[in-house]
Amino acid sequence: MKSKAKLSASMTLTQFDNGYWYATELKKFAETIRLPSAGKLRKDELERAIRLFLKTGEIKNPTKRNLSISGMRDVQRGLRLDLPVVVYTNDKETKDFLEREAQKLAPGLKRKSGVRYRLNRWREERLIKGVKLTYGGLVKEYVRLNQIKVPFARIPHGRYINFMSDFLAVEKGATREQAIKAWRKLKRLDVPKNYRSWLESQSRKVR
Repeated sequence: MKSKAKLSASMTLTQFDNGYWYATELKKFAETIRLPSAGKLRKDELERAIRLFLKTGEIKNPTKRNLSISGMRDVQRGLRLDLPVVVYTNDKETKDFLEREAQKLAPGLKRKSGVRYRLNRWREERLIKGVKLTYGGLVKEYVRLNQIKVPFARIPHGRYINFMSDFLAVEKGATREQAIKAWRKLKRLDVPKNYRSWLESQSRKVR
């Protein structure tokens, strides 16, 4: 099976979708096409903007988030439940704080795949709408998301999250480490990044 195509302005949308691109690659390419604030965009936002460019030639900022927030990061102020969310950072200290406080609210809580992604989008959506949030509110939402029993809806740009969820659901007894290993193999191939493509690539090997 052939390897993925090179990231370029002349590639097709299918080639882009079949490839796996690191955030650094996407940012560098976005800068070459002069996408505004490329260095401040999330990976999924970069992918969305680049897909639009490859499809229509249009260069458009894909987010309504405030990309000009500056000042002291919340984590530098000392994380606590009543601290307002202003300059949030997705670092280890913040993640550990949320996990630690969540365990106090729901002892033995197990983290569900995809929760952090959804918590971040939930936070961003509310801040865009002008809703005032505290870290206590984030902790409560983190607990709520982890306690949802039904499977999450699929994420449009969350190929890794969707693959991991499908792999672990279908491959009975598979470990997270095995799923990650399978994902690493899949992302090197020039195919859609989903569980079905991985399964097809495996079936070709045994023929």
